[in-house]
Amino acid sequence: MADTVTLDPSGTPSGADKLRQRLKALRQDRPGLRARDAATALGVSEAELLALRCGDGVTRLDTRWADFVKALPDLGEVMALTRNEHVVHEKIGRFGKVSVFGNKGLVLNHDIDLRLFFDRWHFGFAAEDETKSGIRHSLQIFDSDGTAVHKIYLRRESDLDAYRGLVDSHRADDQGSGLLVLESVEPPIERPDGEIDTTGLRRRWLDLRDVHDFFGMLRDFGVGRQQAFRLVGTDLAQPVAPTCFRTALERAAEHRLPIMVFVGNPGAIQIHTGPISRLVDMRGWFNVLDPGFNLHLRAERIATAWVVRKPTDDGTVTSLEVFDAQGIQIAWMFGERRSGQPERGDWRALVESLVERGQ
Repeated sequence: MADTVTLDPSGTPSGADKLRQRLKALRQDRPGLRARDAATALGVSEAELLALRCGDGVTRLDTRWADFVKALPDLGEVMALTRNEHVVHEKIGRFGKVSVFGNKGLVLNHDIDLRLFFDRWHFGFAAEDETKSGIRHSLQIFDSDGTAVHKIYLRRESDLDAYRGLVDSHRADDQGSGLLVLESVEPPIERPDGEIDTTGLRRRWLDLRDVHDFFGMLRDFGVGRQQAFRLVGTDLAQPVAPTCFRTALERAAEHRLPIMVFVGNPGAIQIHTGPISRLVDMRGWFNVLDPGFNLHLRAERIATAWVVRKPTDDGTVTSLEVFDAQGIQIAWMFGERRSGQPERGDWRALVESLVERGQ
């Protein structure tokens, strides 16, 4: 990182240079600190720290997100990462079966399975970072408050020429080191329970034919997700112990039961489908460390958990959903299934055992 300091008209270092100096001092004091943790320590966003390096291993990208995503299959095998405050979801595979509908994108390859919401994609960067194993190339997308939405890391098998071509074609005109981020968007305040048409909500829920209709139902009734769980009846949504998500992962691993693990933030949802095997506790994180799939969960941050049952044309589909103390969804889990198939009996039995035993 260059040490050149830019002066503002008053003859003092610019805001970007002051931040650069603070970051340098922090890294000297705490070598190896991850970018997200460094941003938190400095009281800024991760995107602002990355912007400091524009022209020095970082290129700011334009916001033609549809074209950007459609070019990702050319990269070959990569690692895709989506996270929120409490969980990190990493998948190795190839982008493919990409489609864009307005401000939404779908990636439907088995290994890289994503739902993308481009109205929350505000900043993009390509970064080159020195590591013990060589230069690490990445593409990183951020929300308007500078919070990471989705990241893509090249692997040894990736097509570096395709990566460079993508970066060149999406290079933004502005390559300055400053970045104007906005305040974080606060989640909407729920309406009082008494204002919700509970009877109509339950009737609509019972008439569901596809799990993908669930969000539209919540929107139509103006009801929060956990609020709907509370109001609809325990036959459809039942609270369970916060520890049940970890327990479900452990039992799925023990019995080689294929599952679907969803992790999301406002700009992206990433899905793993298949069995899991290697579970490890490490420095406050509960981890799935399998070839092709890593999950890193702050299990103690789970405040509430629900077993949720949704009627569909294929029969009832059961999910396990967990939330933090602010009511924000952390992750959710299903048994592996495809549209047109009934739910796995072993998955349903696992979830029902959690309800019966209160775990």
